[in-house]
Amino acid sequence: MIAAPLPDFARLMAHEALGSTNDEAKRLAEDGADAWTVVTSKVQTAGRGRRRRGWSSPAGNLYMSVILRPTGPVATAAQLGFAAALAVGDAISPLLPRPDMLHFKWPNDVQVEGRKIAGILLESAAANDGSALWLVIGIGVNVVSSPLQPTASATCLKAEGTGEATLPELLRGVIVALKYWVEEWERTGFERLRHAWLARARGLGGTVAVRLERESFTGRFVDLEADGALLVETPAGRRRVAAGEVFPVAA
Repeated sequence: MIAAPLPDFARLMAHEALGSTNDEAKRLAEDGADAWTVVTSKVQTAGRGRRRRGWSSPAGNLYMSVILRPTGPVATAAQLGFAAALAVGDAISPLLPRPDMLHFKWPNDVQVEGRKIAGILLESAAANDGSALWLVIGIGVNVVSSPLQPTASATCLKAEGTGEATLPELLRGVIVALKYWVEEWERTGFERLRHAWLARARGLGGTVAVRLERESFTGRFVDLEADGALLVETPAGRRRVAAGEVFPVAA
């Protein structure tokens, strides 16, 4: 169980085992828990990623969910998924043999040289007018093991030669960095997050395969739009990708 002190702005709810830290955080959010309530668990018995995919959650890795209460439309608050990726990157890149090993894969993966090391899951509730009631950011970081992923190879901090990365130190590092990026987003909007994310974007300028619910296509990954959508250049013109799976294609 993670029980190290967090910064004063955060409240830690640490557990030995949960079905899902996101489910517990959502329950707390519905019950009125404050922003920056942080739920952690040593293991998850029903962890999940995007599109309800299972997320294997053995002991030794970091499983955490953070409650936020952003103002404005819930659709805009979804940009904070990029803040979470940046926060994870800030926390783990100093531990890697080379910081340039770390990249972001749209929309929500953190990778080390093409292998997934962390995933992010956003869940939210909206009022009748579309404004956000709460946002839960779930983060899983592979620290000592890298469970097989159905769509990508995976790695962990231990396998990448980081030495001893303790869970309390890693948790604190992510929370401090997330606070910074959330406040930056609140002050200045999405543009700075966009530029910082693009600086480490995997596949930028190269060919990507895009898999949507009803079709697939390939094109060149050219930009990230102001709302976080991916912009792909195809022979038929540029296409926005707001939701889907994207995979770099080797040259």
